[in-house]
Amino acid sequence: MTTPPDAPGDVQEPDAAKDVAASGAAAGAPVLRERRLHPVTPLRRAWAPVAVIAGWAVHDPDQAQRQLTRLTTTTLLAVLAAAVLGAALYGFLSWWFTHFAVTDTELRIRTGLVFRRTAHIRLERLQAVDVTQPLLARVAGVAKLKLDVVGADKKDELAYLGQEEARSLRAELLARAAGFAPETAHEVGEAPARRLLHVPAGVLAVSLLLTGATWATLAAALVVPPLLWFATHSVWTVLATALPLLGAAGASSVGRFVGEYDWTVGESPDGLRIDHGLLDRAHETVPPGRVQTVRVVEPLLWRRRGWVRVELDVAGSANSVLVPVAPREVAESVIARVLPGVAVPAALARPPRRAGRCVPFWWRGYGLAVTDTVFVARHGLLRRRTALVPHAKVQSVRLEQGPWQRHQGLADVRVDTGANKTVTARLRDASEAAELLYAQADRSLTGRQEALPDRWMA
Repeated sequence: MTTPPDAPGDVQEPDAAKDVAASGAAAGAPVLRERRLHPVTPLRRAWAPVAVIAGWAVHDPDQAQRQLTRLTTTTLLAVLAAAVLGAALYGFLSWWFTHFAVTDTELRIRTGLVFRRTAHIRLERLQAVDVTQPLLARVAGVAKLKLDVVGADKKDELAYLGQEEARSLRAELLARAAGFAPETAHEVGEAPARRLLHVPAGVLAVSLLLTGATWATLAAALVVPPLLWFATHSVWTVLATALPLLGAAGASSVGRFVGEYDWTVGESPDGLRIDHGLLDRAHETVPPGRVQTVRVVEPLLWRRRGWVRVELDVAGSANSVLVPVAPREVAESVIARVLPGVAVPAALARPPRRAGRCVPFWWRGYGLAVTDTVFVARHGLLRRRTALVPHAKVQSVRLEQGPWQRHQGLADVRVDTGANKTVTARLRDASEAAELLYAQADRSLTGRQEALPDRWMA
């Protein structure tokens, strides 16, 4: 069974497919060589039954406690031994029945112990191929291969492969996606990279300390629980509020430091490569030509140091950060590699002063600029965000007016991108907005006609 040409998704393949493949081989068709994952994979998959039992125990702790008290020591040991053996058997069988193979046009992943599932991933629809290594995987010398595919809601992955095998398979997939012949794809290897940026750990730590969100969540975690205690005298209420707040504070500070540690950006023919992580290492790729929006973020306390953060919207990809913190000049040089020929405008036009009647004071944070290559909109006073959308990536343009905006002669212009995101130029003069609407539609059409093909290693 095969998928339609535009469908990257999954199909259910019966077990009789093996007989079909065998008959095809007998008729002279090439034999598809399937491979298995790394032998340590069963250890990872064996946790699934254990997680189910643990979830049941946490969901109904009283019932779990009553059941355990009825068991003798011998019975309890026998149950634990059976659980360990069952988990080990499940992990082994799930690994044994998982195969993958690379054909001339697609990557096939066949999984399933009871219900069979085969994913046919078209190579020309690959957005990115990332190699990640959680801490325990680094110790074991294995890695996880994640694949971003156009039209897929989630990432398909191969977990786990040997570290060298994961990198060589990634290079082979990118080479085949770029159009190299299967017999030469192995010889291409991983394209060399030139370093563009490295974020020192000290700079990253200082940038997090100068981020208002970090201190806001920490202050909330320290202030709200005592107030709830005085109001309710309920320990559970305090814990239910304090733990999420502390978790948010940790994620916005320690979590970001651990995840963005040793951030390195390099340029290669297959796109920009991003390596980062203190405990879990990630080797990600920004696909060439498929970036829909670039956002330059400037927190208030960063501006005196001239630091910015650069974020991305990539259609079909989860990669969202390009530069966690860097001087503006360095960040703009990296943006120029993502969007060739694009420069971040130095000045943006503010809305007319009567916009203050719709949004008092904060209207000063809005701005707009349109160049030959990008549509640029800014919003925010304390945390300024400037979004750049290449004209070729604009899917639709809309003009919107509320009742009060119509009375003031103002309108919003919204630009929709291929990543299902919207960039808005707010509170523009109504005549300017109408002119911008039609002009942007023409620029988008021209941009798509002149855009280079989105090809790997082009």
